[in-house]
Amino acid sequence: MTTAEKSNRIIVTVIGQDRVGIIAGVSSVLAEAQANILDISQTTLQEFFAMIMMVDLSKATVPFDELKKRLNRLGETMGLRIDAQHEDVFKFMHRI
Repeated sequence: MTTAEKSNRIIVTVIGQDRVGIIAGVSSVLAEAQANILDISQTTLQEFFAMIMMVDLSKATVPFDELKKRLNRLGETMGLRIDAQHEDVFKFMHRI
């Protein structure tokens, strides 16, 4: 994988109280921006929801900063913490 390909990928994390429509809401924001979900993992721990997604922005119609704002707004309306980071930043922050 080249550096150019990596720079187009982001990691989206979602944490909060479980409720109906979380995956649909996040997926809708990404689809509206033409961002492609490459991989998704989600779990529910009792009443808590956690999800991580790898998303390709190579064909996105909005810049990363705008997409991040849209996801944050969704998180505020749904009572969730939604964050998006470039893949390289995520890897750097979570290295062992």
